[in-house]
Amino acid sequence: MAASERDKMAAGAWYNCVDPELDTLRAVAAEAVFEHATMSPQQRGDMAPRLKALLGSAAAGCRVEAPFHCAYGFNIHLGERVFLNAGCTILDTAPVRIGAGTMLGPNVQVYCPEHHRDPVKRRAGLEIARPVTIGRNAWIGGGAIIRGGVEIGDDAIVGAGSVVTKSVPAGATVVGNPARPIAR
Repeated sequence: MAASERDKMAAGAWYNCVDPELDTLRAVAAEAVFEHATMSPQQRGDMAPRLKALLGSAAAGCRVEAPFHCAYGFNIHLGERVFLNAGCTILDTAPVRIGAGTMLGPNVQVYCPEHHRDPVKRRAGLEIARPVTIGRNAWIGGGAIIRGGVEIGDDAIVGAGSVVTKSVPAGATVVGNPARPIAR
């Protein structure tokens, strides 16, 4: 039996994102995100119930401000006391792991999918999923964009508005487009 598009996505192989099973999974995520965005803050607390159930894992003390958007949710893993500020978007076609105590500013975007460079294959919906790992106690400034395949080390800082295209060592501070190290 041939591998499903979801299986290919999970394996890090090229897959077709225009697929009924993946469409269904994105619809489930959209409903959870909608509940999170429309529930009163008092009812929602740190995270709406459907969103918390959707995530791959969310340790104690995590808070996700609304609005929030994710592609699937089940690939997102949050350590203790992770904070995602309003407007964060995580396109989690691959695992996204965010370590304990890490804070993402408003409108941070994490993009795991990479569309095919060949225009014919891109029009056909081919993409590949690359994971993102953000270590413990990192600080990702508002409006930063993190591309798939990037690892950000423990205690690192990503300046607001930066576009992170390469991995960031532990304790480093990076800024700009593309993000480059600066002295702290």
